[in-house]
Amino acid sequence: MPKKPAVYTHGHHESVLRSHRWRTADNSAEYLLGELRPGMSVLDVGCGPGTITADLAALVAPGTVTAVDSEPTVVEQARAVTAERGLENVHFGVGDVHGLFFPDDSFDVVHAHQVLQHVADPVGALREMHRVCRPGGVVAARDSDYAAMTWYPAVPGLDEWLALYRRVARANGGEPDAGRRLLAWAHEAGFDDVTASAGTWCFATAGERAWWSGMWADRTEEPRYAQRAVGTGHATDDDLHGIARAWRDWGASDDGWFTVLHGEVLCRVPVEERTASA
Repeated sequence: MPKKPAVYTHGHHESVLRSHRWRTADNSAEYLLGELRPGMSVLDVGCGPGTITADLAALVAPGTVTAVDSEPTVVEQARAVTAERGLENVHFGVGDVHGLFFPDDSFDVVHAHQVLQHVADPVGALREMHRVCRPGGVVAARDSDYAAMTWYPAVPGLDEWLALYRRVARANGGEPDAGRRLLAWAHEAGFDDVTASAGTWCFATAGERAWWSGMWADRTEEPRYAQRAVGTGHATDDDLHGIARAWRDWGASDDGWFTVLHGEVLCRVPVEERTASA
């Protein structure tokens, strides 16, 4: 177990969950979909408000999905999402990826979306995901890479946003440029059969710009992030207000374009692995 847990930099403000609720299996786990079959058992680590979880549950039914998150109130939101969709094959729990409360070899697929960038020990987290994955199963992880995010037009305040976020995230014990490291972390965690890929989100229509810029402007000024940024000396209140204005300025541009790059890994657990190590 890590000596010092990482702090979830974004917090669980409405503006953050607004982003999380937009995520689906199609726009956030496409690299995994070809591995899923009806009847499989899936563990969704860091499930957030459950929109991806619900999609996975529909894809593997009559199999089951177990969804865990470290924040109890978010788990309740995920439970409500699956109830609204009439899904009865999802189970929920509150847990930490560094110490999952499941026996070895419990699931066919273990999935984590935007989790490893926030944890204190991403390699240890992957080892724990490996432990609860059955021989012949797959561990799947996808994380954004902040340093690789790019946009147009070149609004100076967005450069300040990116530099500040990366400082704050690292001070909290995370690694904001996780996407490029997933392959290396998977190898260090002991996986030999790893397929690495990349995926993107792109925001370029008027509606997408309004949503993405407004969400990030709100996230920049929300109290928990402001406390972490200002309280630790990384920024001032005026800095945060200026960054929020820059987001709104970018969102008002008819030429605005923003792309988020994600690293992705599918890590296969050999069928013979447990027998060989027993």
